[in-house]
Amino acid sequence: MTRTSRRVVIIGGGLSGLSAAFYVRKYYKLAGVTADIVIVEKDKALGGKIETLHRDGFVIEKGPDSFLARKTAMSDLAKELELDHELVTTNPNAKKTYILQRDKLHPMPAGLVLGIPTELKPFLKSGLVSFGGKMRAMMDFVLPPRRSTEDESLGDLIERRLGPEVLENMTEPLLAGIYAGDMRKISLQATFPQFGEVERQYGSLIRGMTTGRKPVETHTGTKKSAFLTFRKGLQSLVHGLIHELHDVEQRTEAAAVSIAALKPGSSGGNALERGTSRYEVELDNRERLAADDIYVTTPNFAAAELLRPHVDVAALDAVNYVSVANVVLAFPKREINTEYDGSGFLVPRKEGRNITACTWTSTKWLHTSPDDKVLLRCYVGRAGDEQNVQLPDDALEELVRKDLREIMGITAKPLFTEITRLTHSMPQYPVGHPAAIARLRGALEQVLPGVYAFGAGYDGIGMPDCIKQAKLIAEKAAGNLAE
Repeated sequence: MTRTSRRVVIIGGGLSGLSAAFYVRKYYKLAGVTADIVIVEKDKALGGKIETLHRDGFVIEKGPDSFLARKTAMSDLAKELELDHELVTTNPNAKKTYILQRDKLHPMPAGLVLGIPTELKPFLKSGLVSFGGKMRAMMDFVLPPRRSTEDESLGDLIERRLGPEVLENMTEPLLAGIYAGDMRKISLQATFPQFGEVERQYGSLIRGMTTGRKPVETHTGTKKSAFLTFRKGLQSLVHGLIHELHDVEQRTEAAAVSIAALKPGSSGGNALERGTSRYEVELDNRERLAADDIYVTTPNFAAAELLRPHVDVAALDAVNYVSVANVVLAFPKREINTEYDGSGFLVPRKEGRNITACTWTSTKWLHTSPDDKVLLRCYVGRAGDEQNVQLPDDALEELVRKDLREIMGITAKPLFTEITRLTHSMPQYPVGHPAAIARLRGALEQVLPGVYAFGAGYDGIGMPDCIKQAKLIAEKAAGNLAE
């Protein structure tokens, strides 16, 4: 191999891995380097958790269903793939989001950002928090701010500033669909570090959010469409990447089991191949792939096993993954009495329900259903409450239908139900996570130069986060080659 050609092995063929292949090819080429890329994926198909089902005129997402519009990495990639014309926004007439409180659906007050009111009047009129809870939240204006920049849990920040009611009735259900986690354990610095900055700068979250510049990349549920998806489903992006990467070797049902650093003169195999590559990736069929650069994009628990012989992987071991299930139900519209005027509802943990949220999919996304049908998507499972995820299909469906009967009065039998179990799919960033990941990457740079680790368990769990990580790392790696 000449200096202008490099063997690149990408471990994991989900969105992070496919994006890495796309940007490695692009940025290495700009650096004057030809990348000979191999993607290895243990499952039968590429795309990871993204899976779109087209059935009876419905567009059904079995994995994630949309992405935050403010995080532009995904729409930027769609544009590069000439798929941006396929992007669609939420129904402008379905702006409301409801939160369940004592078996009744309350509209989320306008201007709410993770339970932090940016508009006081709607918050003070809301039935979601008691009078005492509202008065406790207003103490945010007078409580002394925490000046330390040391990490804490997101739940601790919200509870400390706004009180336990706001945390339990507003913040926790809002974030259940994103992290499925325990707010008192999830890292502030890894999720919404801007709120710590607001507290330090303004001495109050509410003051900072109402008078200062509102932090970006947050779940507001207000005004403009916060979310985007593709008309034919998120799989459009996966198919676009696979098609674009026609010159990249794409191997499915091939799992990487180890990474070995090669020393000059290693015996066995093709001596020239081994002599010109830094690493070797062994697959589960005992095949060995030579590599100059390796991009590890698997979940943290799988990445840890590959990297454990070389570096301290405590940062990866500390990230727990929660299992969840999506239960999608289709109904004839004539059999549904409920009028949908929003995107769905969220369920606080303390309500003791089987579901954590329900999206009124056919109202939120008008392209997903025939006009005479209704499509609902319910979520099951969160940290500390995962047992129902593994129930048999009929038992899981009955639990979901019980909640829909009692909350929304839906007694109709579904036309069909689609259940997807996403086992160990939701990474939980512990307090101290960003610093721990930085130490891991520092160690990799020293011990295994050219080996990069990223994905949903590192710097953001959203699809745009995964694409952004892949892009930044590929660009930095290519820049190092050009020096």
